[in-house]
Amino acid sequence: MVVRLAVFNRLCCVLILFVMSSLIGYSQTETDRFKVGFSYGNGSQSKFPFNLKDYTHTVTFYKAQLNYLIGNKKQWAYEINIEPSYNIAEHQLLNEYFIKPEDGDDYQEKRNLYTQKRTINEYVLNLGFLVRYTVCTPVSIYAVGSVGPMISDKATERLAKGYAFSDIFGVGTSYAIGDVQLDFRYSLRHTSNLEFKTPNNGHNTTNMSFSVLYCL
Repeated sequence: MVVRLAVFNRLCCVLILFVMSSLIGYSQTETDRFKVGFSYGNGSQSKFPFNLKDYTHTVTFYKAQLNYLIGNKKQWAYEINIEPSYNIAEHQLLNEYFIKPEDGDDYQEKRNLYTQKRTINEYVLNLGFLVRYTVCTPVSIYAVGSVGPMISDKATERLAKGYAFSDIFGVGTSYAIGDVQLDFRYSLRHTSNLEFKTPNNGHNTTNMSFSVLYCL
């Protein structure tokens, strides 16, 4: 499941870059507009579709959000999505046998460490592409895919400390009130480091978030 999600997210990123390159300059019939705002949300590995039992991993995130309209046609709009965030994750290994003797002479010390609940700070910059469809004024729905660098200050049995990547795919709905946009999003997130370090099993969470954005 983890490998499939990582491959899917990489393919999404390639598609995002292709679509963005083809859309830039595509439609300038309306003035390009920025949306800036703030997002708050949380996620867990225990929710559908992951339902993982070997560990617990919950995350609370605080995001700044910037959307830039690059094209529109009738009810469709295409936006660049930039989301720097600070995340607080709580992680605990539940299945101590996930760490095996062949993982090193210090495997027992690792078991003792990682079976404790630990708090991890994450600093992330996700860059992506958003496709929006206006159902009716003022309601729209959208899909978003993004990827970006991440730095974490602690290791887990599944992911090394330091540099990694955050991959997100989400769907959401927005409600506009004048220049203010209220937004609710459901998303899946995978973090891994592309085998730059070991371990690299990664973390998966199902997330829900709420955003308030202002149209400039």
